[in-house]
Order: sequence, then structure tokens, then C-alpha cells
Amino acid sequence: MTEVPLRERKKRRAQEAIVDAAFELFAERGFADVTVTEIAERAEVGRTTFFRYFGDKQEVLFAEEQNLLDGLRSAPPPAPGPPTFREALEEARAAVDVMCRTVTANRKRYRLHEKLVADNEELHDRSERKLLNLSEAMANRLAARGMAPVEASLAAHVALACFRAGHAAAGADPVALGPAVDEAFAVLLRQMP
Repeated sequence: MTEVPLRERKKRRAQEAIVDAAFELFAERGFADVTVTEIAERAEVGRTTFFRYFGDKQEVLFAEEQNLLDGLRSAPPPAPGPPTFREALEEARAAVDVMCRTVTANRKRYRLHEKLVADNEELHDRSERKLLNLSEAMANRLAARGMAPVEASLAAHVALACFRAGHAAAGADPVALGPAVDEAFAVLLRQMP
């Protein structure tokens, strides 16, 4: 196993410190009443360091989603050759499952994230754009395997529709999200030949 270089470890620690500081401040005062300067000070980094990792304070709130998106974009396709629609849906489902586990790993943070997004139209819009970006990345992975672009897009969007249905059923409950998304996929798959 290859050890992560020191520079990369320092980068990760700085990003984690920024995210931790931001969520602490958001919990204390809400999203609108926190500045980038305050986040940087709490994280014990400079503003320049903050902006090296995040374009704005909204991006800090979606750091986990962005990491998932980056990972999805950089991962090699799991198998060569064009998948069937059901196989494509299963591949997209695997990405959705990882997303569910990742965003709910810190339950307290997940609840706060959901509250902030629900209470702020701009954050809700950013959340929707992040989901669309994930769907696009999934579709691109499927198309890179040789699947027709329309089919790839459909499989990715259907997988995201299952996530949305599960998310709507679970609300801000991190324990319920994964099972609710699984149930949405189960309902869908029962309807497929």
C-alpha cells in the first residue's frame, strides 16, 4: 500500500479543518451570519488558504458531495463494454449508495446540512446543481463504456430520481436515508421486466 505524501496529508487536514470550522459556525449562528474570514480564523488558516480549496462558503457546505463527484469523474469504468440498461442502473445505484453513506456518516452534520439547505433558497439551488452534476458524471461514465448517450443519461437520472424519492421519504433523518433510497430502487426494479 502506498503512503499518502505529506503534502497531500496537509492539504486534506486543512480542508477538513475548514469544513469542521464552517459547520461549527453554521450550527452556532446559521449560514447567513457566518463569513469566510470567520471560517478561516476558526480553522486557523488564512483566507487565501480557504479560497485555495473552496470557491465560496457555499462550497464548504457541499464539500462531501464535491469529493464524491471528483471521485466519480476520476474513477475508471468498472467493466468494459456497453452495459444493459439494468446493469447501468445498478452501476448508478452503486454511486448513489456511496453518496448516501458518505453524506450521512456524520449524522449531526447531515441534519444541519439538510436544515440549512431547506431554509436557504440559494443553498437549495446549489444542492440541485450538485445532484445534476452527479447525474451527468454517472451518465458520462456509462457513455464512456459504449452505452448510447440517451440511455446513459436516462439510467443516471432514474438513479437520481430514486435518490430524490428516498430523500423525500427520509427527510433529515440520516438513519432513514439509505433504507428509503433502497426501497425506491426496489420499487423501480419490481416494475422492470
